[in-house]
Amino acid sequence: MFGRYKKRSHISDAEIREILKCFCLDLTATNTAKMTSVSRVTVNRYFDRFRKIILISDEKFLASSGEFEIDESYIGAKRVRGKRGRGAVGKTPVFGVLKRNEHNKVYVSIVPNCSKESLMPIIQGKILENSTIYTDWVESI
Repeated sequence: MFGRYKKRSHISDAEIREILKCFCLDLTATNTAKMTSVSRVTVNRYFDRFRKIILISDEKFLASSGEFEIDESYIGAKRVRGKRGRGAVGKTPVFGVLKRNEHNKVYVSIVPNCSKESLMPIIQGKILENSTIYTDWVESI
């Protein structure tokens, strides 16, 4: 079945899924083009579409009330052995908000650090005051 993702597409659905996998693995358009045998220009076009879809889905997560889970995490490089604590050297801090009981909507944002100054504007922008928040005792909040 061709064109499931885009009408008048000249590449197969399997190739589009392969491009999406490479996008999720954060590969460059050049490397993706070499791996999938699709032109770099086409890969760039699909990467741009994926980014726009992500942006649209983030904008749909409007401030609401209810039950939420919030958590921060460090994503990135391999674990550094011998370091105590998080071992967050070279890792990117990410903050996430999960809305319970509504098809589990998720909002994720890269933050400069996990301090109160970074996290509170996100919380106040996505969660209304009369909401219940579940967290794993974040010191910064």
